[in-house]
Amino acid sequence: MAEQPGTEVPPARLYRPDELATALGCSAWWVKDRARRHQIPFVRVGRAYRFTAAHLAEIIRLHEERPTVAARPPAPAAVAAAPARRSSAPESAVPSGRLRARPPRRSSRAEFDTAA
Repeated sequence: MAEQPGTEVPPARLYRPDELATALGCSAWWVKDRARRHQIPFVRVGRAYRFTAAHLAEIIRLHEERPTVAARPPAPAAVAAAPARRSSAPESAVPSGRLRARPPRRSSRAEFDTAA
């Protein structure tokens, strides 16, 4: 059966790694490395990696992260009623006063004295 003129499907647009990297906001090296390791979908034309729009959508889906627990803001009354907590560190561990820099080791050694 012969096809009617104008009914053929155009070939899918193939994107180069640098074009895909621009769309993803990463480096072309990252795209090629992940394709080489077979961690993202790709088409191989000769030795070159090429990507379709469907591949881009799947790469985004593969690297999408969703929260594991539905995040709910705390109730306003619970925030105001919560007492301030003190740290559980012993009093001796808390520095008192200002911190001072230690003198360099070299200045305390006699071999570096410049007195003649």
